[in-house]
Amino acid sequence: MSGRWRFTIAVAAVAAVAAVVSACGSNLPTSATVSTKQLEVVSWWTSRSESAALNDLFAAFRKSNPGVRAINGAVAGGAGSNAIVELAKRLQRNDPPDVWQTFAGKSVQGYASRGVIRSVASIFARERLSATMNPTILKALMHAGRPYGVPTGAHRSNVLWFNTKLLERAGVARPSGGYTVDSFISDLSKIKASGSTPLCLGAKDRFTTVELFENTLLSSIGTRGWQHMVHNGLDWRSKKVQTALNNFGAILRYADPEASRLTWDQATKKLAAGGCAFESMNDSAFGELIADGAHEGKEFDGAPFPGTGGSFLAVVDVFVAATKAKNAKNALAFLSGIDDPATQLAFSQAKGSIPVVHDVDVSSLPANQRASSKAFWASPVLLSIAHGEGLSPDFQEAFYDAVSTYVRTRDPGAFANDLYKWVAQSTVPQR
Repeated sequence: MSGRWRFTIAVAAVAAVAAVVSACGSNLPTSATVSTKQLEVVSWWTSRSESAALNDLFAAFRKSNPGVRAINGAVAGGAGSNAIVELAKRLQRNDPPDVWQTFAGKSVQGYASRGVIRSVASIFARERLSATMNPTILKALMHAGRPYGVPTGAHRSNVLWFNTKLLERAGVARPSGGYTVDSFISDLSKIKASGSTPLCLGAKDRFTTVELFENTLLSSIGTRGWQHMVHNGLDWRSKKVQTALNNFGAILRYADPEASRLTWDQATKKLAAGGCAFESMNDSAFGELIADGAHEGKEFDGAPFPGTGGSFLAVVDVFVAATKAKNAKNALAFLSGIDDPATQLAFSQAKGSIPVVHDVDVSSLPANQRASSKAFWASPVLLSIAHGEGLSPDFQEAFYDAVSTYVRTRDPGAFANDLYKWVAQSTVPQR
């Protein structure tokens, strides 16, 4: 199945859950006081670094709940879309896993509005999460005044990774403060002239190309423009959007010819091995680079994507507990253990993310993560469109389609038409 249709089916399947839940009538939660001996957790974390991070969460849970069998129900492939499809099928037949992975913002809020996940207000009260969590992330977990998921951490999406030896060979300075998109495109040209592949891209996972455009768009419209966008206030035919598209097209000319055959983690591994010089990727890449045996500051390093250093574009993984969980007590126990400081540090070290609460000491984390944490607490935190956080899953699908249209046609008008078509359809009164 192609990436486009897999993603479309995922969005459609999630939307279908709403109708099923509505038809089911009463959706009272199962008891969270009954003790059971099992827990099922569904995620899409299957890469080397992701599996290690997930195992840290399971290890913490098993230590606190020694008599419970915790089942890792991770679904491989599709960068999450395969897991979303399988999850939607299970929700439709009223057979949800106890816990599953989603994203902050519109994704978790969508599940909450459909009544398929339960409030975690008791965990937030007991752990004082409302007082210690970054306010933007806290707001992105709320529905009708209550929180509905526990975040594992935040990834910074607007990051540019680079292989230090390939840059040195091409006579390219390491990106630093004030690095611009024009300088980046010039450096890509120098890398190509040196005989190396300029840009790693795991385009088999569609989100990687969309992330690259997101970063290029942010560099053009800035923080204020991004905030307008998530309130449907961005002019998609504006000069700034066209500048972003032109830059995006220029960057893509330097992409790895093998990009369509590589997943995100394969592309990152290629960067570590010196197969290409740059990669625009959220800092899941950091965890994968370390897992591949690369050394920060020696074989690779990272910097904010050109022109975006003043903001933190966040990708926030969240675990939620099913309203109809068969093992609800264990589900809440699993979520409750995520914010333990020792667990947070172990998870962050494996995953490449940072804690979203300010009472975890990050001084033991590597330099890139410490810099990410500093930016997270000092900069405006923005929610990703590529990962269904800042705008609805329906818009997310339109955004993916518009990016695909531009990659195929290099036509800014066709890109804008795809998005305005969604706007027109979404504002038609529903019968």
